[in-house]
Parts: sequence; structure tokens; C-alpha cells
Amino acid sequence: MRRLLALALSGALACSGRSDPVYIGAAGPWNEAFGRLNRQGIDLAIEEINARGGVRGRPLRLVDRDDEASGSKAAAIAAEFVANRSIVGVIGHVTSGAMLAAAPVYDQGLVAIATTASSPDLSGLSRWTFRVISSDSANGLDMARFANSRGFRSAAILFENNAYGRGLADSFRGGFKGSLIAVDPIPSEAQADFEPYVAYLRERKPDLTFIAGTDASGRAFLREARRQQLGGAFMGGDGWTPLAQDGSVSEGAYVGAPFSAEDPRAAARAFVKAFRDRHGVDPDGNAALAYDAT
Repeated sequence: MRRLLALALSGALACSGRSDPVYIGAAGPWNEAFGRLNRQGIDLAIEEINARGGVRGRPLRLVDRDDEASGSKAAAIAAEFVANRSIVGVIGHVTSGAMLAAAPVYDQGLVAIATTASSPDLSGLSRWTFRVISSDSANGLDMARFANSRGFRSAAILFENNAYGRGLADSFRGGFKGSLIAVDPIPSEAQADFEPYVAYLRERKPDLTFIAGTDASGRAFLREARRQQLGGAFMGGDGWTPLAQDGSVSEGAYVGAPFSAEDPRAAARAFVKAFRDRHGVDPDGNAALAYDAT
């Protein structure tokens, strides 16, 4: 199916002599830290494509929308993109919940490539939607195996009560061989009060606290954990990758990231340099996956 779609797109763009732009859509929660990094990866990729002459000599242009990580908004944006016949494909959506809501809309005939939407429920959902990140059914197991290899014998699992958090937590829980101190939902807001969660964990003393959520809840939890001097190790999934830029709270935490700015491979080094030159910071997995999707 991918090959047929690629061939169809190549044929559609192969008309000689045309210089009008090729339009692609992009949708994500651009005001969130992970959303901004996704958008920066997309922007860099488009700049590089256009610097090389565009798509068969035609400039690539972006039609971007902010879905605020909302399923209903994502579905409405998907409908807008499908109705716009000048849009030939979509980069996004970014979050699992948004992509789950939008995928059935893209079944009307528009290709969409998710960047960091990792919910297992997306697998096989639509013939027209794809993603460049692995499923949390694999990611959670990999992190559980790592936790087992480090000798952690007990863990508390906290998760945002959404498609991403539930899927990652379930996968980690299935692979962790030690005892479980707690398996509880947590708020996703950056302003949430984590005092009672941390106070409870101080009493139970897990070897590891695994949190399936984004950088917003992760940062809030880690700050409270540092304040209360909660012992043990901390681990988060790819949603925590922006925390690498905030060492004051993330120092020593484990992150199951799909990309590292320290990757020694030549292609990765070239990407890191280009991103750093363009945006003044190192890219994380969000930026790298969005760049690749574009």
C-alpha cells in the first residue's frame, strides 16, 4: 500500500513545467514543548527540501493547524485537510488521542504520517495513516526489560489517563518482573499537585517510579519528588524527551527515547548540527521523528 501511494504521489507531481507550490498539512499541539519541537523538525525538513530544489522543482509549502492534542479538534482539522484538494499529504498528528480521532477521517483518501503517536490502538486502524515511531506495545516492553536488567525489584506505575498513558503503562506492566507498589492514573497538567502521590510513594519506597505521560506532568512530578526527597529511580517514556533540556529536575532519570543527540552516525550528526544551527538547541526524539516524517 505504501508503494502504491508513493507511486501515485510521484505521478501526480511529475507534470513538467509546473512551478506552483506543493502543499502538505501538519497538525499538532504547537504550544506544548513537545509540539514545538515537532514543528521545528518539520520546518527544518521543509527548508532543506526547498533548498535542494523542492519537490520535482516545485516549492513545498505547509498548511499548519493546532489541534491542541484534542480528539475533536483533530478530527475537524482532518476533515478540513481532506476537503482541501491542494493538500497532497499530512504530517501528523502528534499525540495518540488526536491521531486515533483523525485516522477514520483520512480514510476518505488522504495520507497522514503521525510523528510521535505511539498508541498500540493505531496499528491497523486505517489504510491511509502511518507513523514513524514504534508502538508502545514494544516501547513499554523494552523499558520493562531495561528495568529488569537494572535489578529493580519493585515499581510504582503512574500514567496519564489517555490513549498514550494507558497503552505505555499496560505494556510496561506486562513486562516488569518485580512487584508493583501502585498502578494509578495521574493528572496531565503542568500545574497539577503531585504532593499526595509523592507522599504515598515515600511511605511505600519503590525501587523505581515509572511514569507514562508527557513532559508537563513529568516535570511537575519530578519537582515534587525532589522537594520531598523521594528515593529510588525514575523512568519515563518518549513523552519525557523534552525534559533533557531541564537538567535541574531530570538529572539521573531514565528516558525511553527514540533518538539521542549523541548518536554518532553521520546522518544523525548532520541533522543535529543543522537543527542546532537553525534553532539554537539540540533536537530530541520529537524533532527527529517529525523531521523524518516530513
